[in-house]
Amino acid sequence: MENQTPAAPAPLFAPLFGRVALIGIGLIGSSLARVMRQGGLAGHIAVAARTQKTLDTAKSLGLADSITLDPAAAAKDADLVVICAPMSAYAAIAKAIAPALKPGAIVSDVGSVKSIVARDVGPHLPPGVHLVPGHPIAGTEHSGPEAGFAELFQGRWCILTPPAGTEWTAVERVADLWRRAGSTIEIMDAAHHDRVLAITSHLPHLIAYTIVDTAAQLERDVQGEVIKFSASGFRDFTRIAASDPVMWRDVFLTNRDAVLDILQRFNEDLTALQRAIRNGDGKMLEETFTRTRAIRKSVIDAKQA
Repeated sequence: MENQTPAAPAPLFAPLFGRVALIGIGLIGSSLARVMRQGGLAGHIAVAARTQKTLDTAKSLGLADSITLDPAAAAKDADLVVICAPMSAYAAIAKAIAPALKPGAIVSDVGSVKSIVARDVGPHLPPGVHLVPGHPIAGTEHSGPEAGFAELFQGRWCILTPPAGTEWTAVERVADLWRRAGSTIEIMDAAHHDRVLAITSHLPHLIAYTIVDTAAQLERDVQGEVIKFSASGFRDFTRIAASDPVMWRDVFLTNRDAVLDILQRFNEDLTALQRAIRNGDGKMLEETFTRTRAIRKSVIDAKQA
């Protein structure tokens, strides 16, 4: 049964969605809730989470009109359901909410791997319910409902990967939500998305986790000096490596093939650099570092820095 809070003041215009259910209320979910609150984009925001503590926090922050431990209760009568939970829970969540979904409802998500959505969510959805997977390319190393902020998606990309045959009006409604959050929309095949993100996001996180864990396993006296004299490079790695371990565990397990393929190519390039250092091949090192510097400039020019 839902715990109701006093209704928010009625917006001056019709909301984009009458009722939105957020299944999970971490960094991304709470940021999206703030966007919808500020823009009057949802008539009612229902939040489901695994713990009462998280729900109470969401309620105290004014992120929800109703809270519940039951995903199906949140999804009942929802026009839009956004799964903001770890990807390992997708199948169980989809199975739980399926009986409560009304015809015409849209189910989306915010996960970093998209092929899994059609596999773990799609088969459970009843006829007449639209599946529009999404991935806002935004985030910080912080997690929990307190970590969210409405500006998180400003100037960022949001990739949508609707399965073939998805009703286009449903895709446009989800796209409109993310546009109003400040994002630019890209429509992409799920498998292509997973390969692109394997290099732009997943591999960098894997490298960061590895470097920081290597430092953590050094002798105690050396480890203390690594922390004491951390230069900006190592500090950046520790920021990335502080990201939610459950979420990133799921990323690597669900995008296994693409990550392993990119990791193999990375290992080959790393071996080439190792050989250049051993052989004193300064020309090869300088050429490599010149190419990488150009990539950094391109990222800045694209306003993704």
